[in-house]
Amino acid sequence: MTVTTPAAEAAAPRPRGGVTQGVRDSLVIAKRNLIRMSRIPEVIVFGVIQPVMFVVLFSYVFGGSIAVGGSTSPADYREFLMAGIFAQTVTFATAGAGAGVADDMHKGLIDRFRSLPMARGAVLTGRTLADLVQTTLTLVVLAAVALLVGWRTHTSAGEVLGGFALLLLLGYAFSWIGALIGLSVRTPEAATSGGLIWLFPLTFISNAFVPSDNMPDFLRHIAEWNPFSATVQAARELFGNLPEGYPVPAAWPMQHPELASVLWSVLIIAVFRTLAVRKYRSATA
Repeated sequence: MTVTTPAAEAAAPRPRGGVTQGVRDSLVIAKRNLIRMSRIPEVIVFGVIQPVMFVVLFSYVFGGSIAVGGSTSPADYREFLMAGIFAQTVTFATAGAGAGVADDMHKGLIDRFRSLPMARGAVLTGRTLADLVQTTLTLVVLAAVALLVGWRTHTSAGEVLGGFALLLLLGYAFSWIGALIGLSVRTPEAATSGGLIWLFPLTFISNAFVPSDNMPDFLRHIAEWNPFSATVQAARELFGNLPEGYPVPAAWPMQHPELASVLWSVLIIAVFRTLAVRKYRSATA
């Protein structure tokens, strides 16, 4: 008796293992995304314009009307404000990361990448690394604008660089949240909306723009344990931008902001990278 067996379906190539191969694949994808960004310069330009507007508006509209450490000096508020603007800028890049991943999903590129023999997390890691480069460029331009409107640092160069490093680490951590959102929605427009809607309460219920001690008790506790607040407080300390007499809250993240910032960022990366890579394996356009 002859049994006719159906032709076996071609299996997708297995991803190549090893940390070295994963790094190579991630860098290839990062290069691809950077080349793509360079060919759409308006994305970078618009990404710079928005935070610059925040710097100018907050500095000159609210400067002098908000007391910081008992002082209503516009110069004191400007220095207090800038760490918050920097942190808001790096976290708002989450929406761009989500929209980019959703766009690749919508065009079927994720399915093509998934059929190649590459590390599972390389596509998303490459995407987040490219976004980190773009965020770094935006932060450099924003810092230059801040210097023009009167912002100054009062610590060593190493401490200043450490403050910017914590800001970029937070931005990188949040880009993984954006990647997960981009894999979970159907269109880039939905990813942009989904990437921004939760960021507004996160950034405003914090110490970014006003001291948290003026908030109602329940909001103050949320603000003091907000990972965003920890990074802002750490950046202010490392920049030397805390006004004299500013009362540091008693909450542990505010007493140890540098450590709290690193712990929050590492935890966010660990959790959302795991969820994003798992979603990447099953997501369909």
